[in-house]
Amino acid sequence: MRMMKTKTMKIIGLVFAAMLAMTMMAACDNAPAAPPDPPAAPAAAPEPPAAPEPPSAPDPAPAKVSGSVITAGSTSVQPLSDELASIFMDAYPDVTVDVQGGGSGQGVKAVQEDLVDFGALSRELKDEEKEYVKAEYIIAKDGIAIVVNKDVDVDDLSKDQLKAIFTGEITNWSDVGGASAKIEVVAREEGSGTRDAFNELTGVLGKDADGNNVDNTTESALIQGSTGAIVSTVAATENSIGYVSLGSHKDTVKALKVEGVAPSNSTVLDGTYKISRPFIYITGRDLSGAAQAFIDFVMSAEGQSIVESSGFIPVK
Repeated sequence: MRMMKTKTMKIIGLVFAAMLAMTMMAACDNAPAAPPDPPAAPAAAPEPPAAPEPPSAPDPAPAKVSGSVITAGSTSVQPLSDELASIFMDAYPDVTVDVQGGGSGQGVKAVQEDLVDFGALSRELKDEEKEYVKAEYIIAKDGIAIVVNKDVDVDDLSKDQLKAIFTGEITNWSDVGGASAKIEVVAREEGSGTRDAFNELTGVLGKDADGNNVDNTTESALIQGSTGAIVSTVAATENSIGYVSLGSHKDTVKALKVEGVAPSNSTVLDGTYKISRPFIYITGRDLSGAAQAFIDFVMSAEGQSIVESSGFIPVK
């Protein structure tokens, strides 16, 4: 009886254990499932390529200019003015530039009388002329080299000595420190701008009793019609002396110092070489659009390159 009771109790324990196990399994089956991992965020869209820079606007075209410009004055400046005007009018076809001569004095007078846009001078303004001038533009400089035959043993002359030689007052090199030999003067023809400038700068150009200009070049001078002819004549003629534009000096002749200064672009520009002169435009009025465009062109890099190619010294 006791054994049966014990067996019965074991069976009951086994049944209880089985039921407990089944209850726990059911609980596990009914537990909510863990939420799934959230989906990965979509990859960021690539940035669109930067928009191309818009092309830069072209430089504005120069304002249309029309009208007329008149210059008058120095015959030495006139050929340069003609060349500048020709190229300027190609760029500005609606502008007419009228270039006239008459001499530096006439250029000043035309400005005083308000007849022209620009007076052209191949010399400095005189004090008594400045009151009529509103603006002054140095557009170029010109140097004149004094050249001698290579056998001449003189290296330096003063302006006074040059005047005396070219007027015939001094006729022998020994009078200016050289060997005793007759001086052969070689000069340009009358009307030459180089002759006019040389005479004015050295004092060979004088005045008569009535105040008129007189060219006192010695009558014994060998007259030549071009710069090249001056160079070749001086090179071939013993004891000779002449003058040429600085840009035309050749190694076949010797260039002299004047009052201790050798001719060069730099000594002309700084004013230490005395046989040189400025080329100047002056005006006595407010400039028109056409006149302003012309002087701007003359002073520009292109205008100054024309100055140089014409055989003169640019100032910029």
